[in-house]
Amino acid sequence: MRKVRGFTLIELLVVVSIIVLLIALLLPALQRVRKQARAVVCQTNLKHWGTTMALYAEDHEGHLPRDFVVGYSIWFLVGSVVSSDDPNVPESLYRVETEGIACCPMAVRRGRGRFTYMVSGETRVEGWIGSTFEAWEMTSPGPPFRSSYGLNDWLFHVHHRFDTSAPLRYRYRLPYTDIFSIKDKAQIPVLLDSLRSSGRPDNFLRPPRFPGQGLGMSPFCINRHNGHVNGLFLDWSVRKVGLKELWTLEWSRQFDTTNAWTKAGGVRPEDWPEWMRGFKDY
Repeated sequence: MRKVRGFTLIELLVVVSIIVLLIALLLPALQRVRKQARAVVCQTNLKHWGTTMALYAEDHEGHLPRDFVVGYSIWFLVGSVVSSDDPNVPESLYRVETEGIACCPMAVRRGRGRFTYMVSGETRVEGWIGSTFEAWEMTSPGPPFRSSYGLNDWLFHVHHRFDTSAPLRYRYRLPYTDIFSIKDKAQIPVLLDSLRSSGRPDNFLRPPRFPGQGLGMSPFCINRHNGHVNGLFLDWSVRKVGLKELWTLEWSRQFDTTNAWTKAGGVRPEDWPEWMRGFKDY
């Protein structure tokens, strides 16, 4: 009789061990590729937002929507604003559909923290706050709208100056009026990865002790893309921004880009919150 030779138990174990080792070696690389692909999609979304905003500015002689009372920053992302005539019939801000580009692929699921505030003293805005890998969502007024990007609020709001002799932190931020005449637009952030619909960074506020905690820069200071967030700038370019680099950008006319949280301002690595110390300095 002919003897049929097969695999021994040891040989099978060796093959399985090799396969497991290869998977362990390849899995991190596959995860990096997956994250890079999501980051590219995120930047593509922001490019589409740039096109939408550029068209709006063209139609309004270089002006972005702003108002003393109504928070246009959140309404601009939604694409319609609550009408003072009839809150149940929103007024369209533009004819572009943006819901499909509203979320970074790294933050699609809705956040778990509630928020509520009043606009115009009449309309209650309610929803959910996002996180590093979660999107914010406005549930009321409806229909619900979910996004994981936030606007530089200084571009969309006008704030009163109460005392011109007061320290810089208490003065209102001069609005950018005609964006076509602004220089260095590549340094002015418009829309970035964020856990809220908008933020108002001030250079005198300390960095968040934990990702997204607090006010000022905190909505944008989240480790969503390996020490970076993606951002759209006023020249409608899109690029990744280091978390510490956020303090070097021109958020408003009065923002000090050489403040105490930059290398030019003398910041030391140990000055940063522990979770940020390993990121690149700027």
